[in-house]
Amino acid sequence: MDKSRRSRYMRSPMTQADQQHTHTSQTDASYERLSAMDSSFLHFERANTPMHVGGTVIFDAGPLVTPEGGVDIKRIHAHIASRLHIVPRYRQRLAYVPIESTPVWVDDANFNLRYHIRHTSLPRPGTEQQLKRLCGQLMSQPLDRRKPLWELWIVEGLKGGRFALVGKTHHCMVDGISGVDLLTALLRSTPDETIEDPPAWTPRRAPSTWQLVRDAVARRASTSVKFLQNLEDALQAPEDVSARLVENLGAVLETIDAGLQPAADTPLNRPLGPHRRFDWLAIDLAELKAVKNQLGGTVNDVVLATVAGAVRHFLRHRRIKPDALPYRVAIPVSTRLPEEYGSMGNRVSAWLIDLPIEERDPRRRLARVRATTAALKQSKQARGFETLIRLAEWTGSIPLAAGARLASWMQPFNLIVTNVPGPQVPLYLLGAEAIRGYPLVPLFEYQCLGVAVLSYMGKVCWGVNADWDRVPDLRVFVAAIRRSFEELREAAKLPTIGRKRVAVEQPMRAAGGQR
Repeated sequence: MDKSRRSRYMRSPMTQADQQHTHTSQTDASYERLSAMDSSFLHFERANTPMHVGGTVIFDAGPLVTPEGGVDIKRIHAHIASRLHIVPRYRQRLAYVPIESTPVWVDDANFNLRYHIRHTSLPRPGTEQQLKRLCGQLMSQPLDRRKPLWELWIVEGLKGGRFALVGKTHHCMVDGISGVDLLTALLRSTPDETIEDPPAWTPRRAPSTWQLVRDAVARRASTSVKFLQNLEDALQAPEDVSARLVENLGAVLETIDAGLQPAADTPLNRPLGPHRRFDWLAIDLAELKAVKNQLGGTVNDVVLATVAGAVRHFLRHRRIKPDALPYRVAIPVSTRLPEEYGSMGNRVSAWLIDLPIEERDPRRRLARVRATTAALKQSKQARGFETLIRLAEWTGSIPLAAGARLASWMQPFNLIVTNVPGPQVPLYLLGAEAIRGYPLVPLFEYQCLGVAVLSYMGKVCWGVNADWDRVPDLRVFVAAIRRSFEELREAAKLPTIGRKRVAVEQPMRAAGGQR
C-alpha cells in the first residue's frame, strides 16, 4: 500500500468537510440536515428491511484477556468513550422538520454509551459457525430511531482465545467507505494499549419547532434565489447552459432507462421475512491479483466474475436454468473525494449491470464482465444517478419517499455487490490484533441475498447477508463463491498444489446445520 492510501486509513474520521457541514451557533440551537441520499435509506426501511450496514471483526484477545479468561469489557468501554468525540454523529439522534418531514440530526441530550455497547458470550469454546448464527440474529433486529442509530456488540467465548466485535450502523449515517474509516477511530496501526482521557461533552440545544420551520422557509427562499441567479447566468451564456442541460438530461435518461429494465424473476427475489442469516469466507488477495494479471481486468472485475459464477452454480443447485435470465446487480460506486475521506454520510453513486450467469466458461465470463465495466466507465449512468439525487435535494422529502417506494416496486436489480478496499496493515484494539473483518450490506425489498467484500491484511473477506427463510442453503452459496473463484484460478493456470475442487451441487439438506 502506498503512503497516501495508508494515511487515508490512519487519519481521524472527522474532517473539515464535516465541520463546514455543521451549521452551529453559540447563541442558537444546532442541527444538521440529512442529505437526500442519506434520507433515502430511511424511506427504504420497512419492518422486514432494516437499513443498517455493519460487519464482524474477529480479534486475537491478547492483552485484553482477563485473569478469569474473559475479555476486559471495562477497558474496551473506556476506550470507546475516549474516541467518541472523533465521530460526533454517534451522539446524535433523528428529529424532523414539521410539515415537510425532512429529517435532521440533533444532539441526544439523554445519550448513554452503555445502551449502545452490548456484551454477550458464546458457550465456550464458541465456534465460528455459532458466531455466524449469532451475527444473523443481531443483524435481524432494527435500530431504535429514537436513539443514535448504532450498536456495537462485544462477543467473547470464541475458541482460540479470540473475541469479536459485531457492529451495526444505520445506512443514513455511513456508506461502505466511511464505515471503514469510522472503524479506524477505534483501531490503531500499533499495539498501543493506552486509553486517552475523554474530552468533556455537552449536548447542543435541540432546535425548537419554530426554528426548524423558519429555517426550512429560509432554505426554500434561498433555493429560489439561486435558481433565479442561475437562470440569469443562463440567459447570458445560453449555448454553454444548453450543452450542460443536454448532457445532464442524457445522463438522467440513461440512468432511468437502466432502471426501467426488469431484473430476472428468481427464488432469491421474493418478499422478505424479518430474520437474517450471515455467512462469510476469505480468499487470498494475492490470488485475486494473480488472476487479474493473467486474465486481465481489475480486482473488482474478478470479484464480479466470481459472483456471476457463484450465482450460476447456486441457481443450478436450486434446479433453475440460468441460461436465459437477465440477472442484474447494483454496484455502489464511491464519489467521495480524497479530502472527504473520514466524513460522515453517503457519497456514492451506482451502476446497474447484467452479470453473465449463463456463461459456462470462466475465462469468457470474466472477459464479458470486463467489457461491461469498461463500457460503464465511459457511460453517464453514474452521473445520471448523481443528478437525480441533486434533484431530490431540491424537491424535498415527499417526492423522495415516493421515489424510494417506486424503486422498490420496480425491482430493477437482483443483487447488491459492494467491494470496499480496506487497509493492508494490521490494526489493533488496545493491543488486540484484528484478524479478519467481514462486512454486511442490508437487504432491500425483494432482494433475499446481499454480497459485501472488504480487503484486509492480504485477504479478501466476503460477507453474505441473506433472508433466513428464503435462503436456508446459504452455506451452499458461500461454497459456490469459492468454487467459482477456483474455476478462475484454473483458467489463469495458477498452481493448484494442495487444493481440492469445491463441490456445490449437493442436496439442500447440506444446509441443515444452520437451522
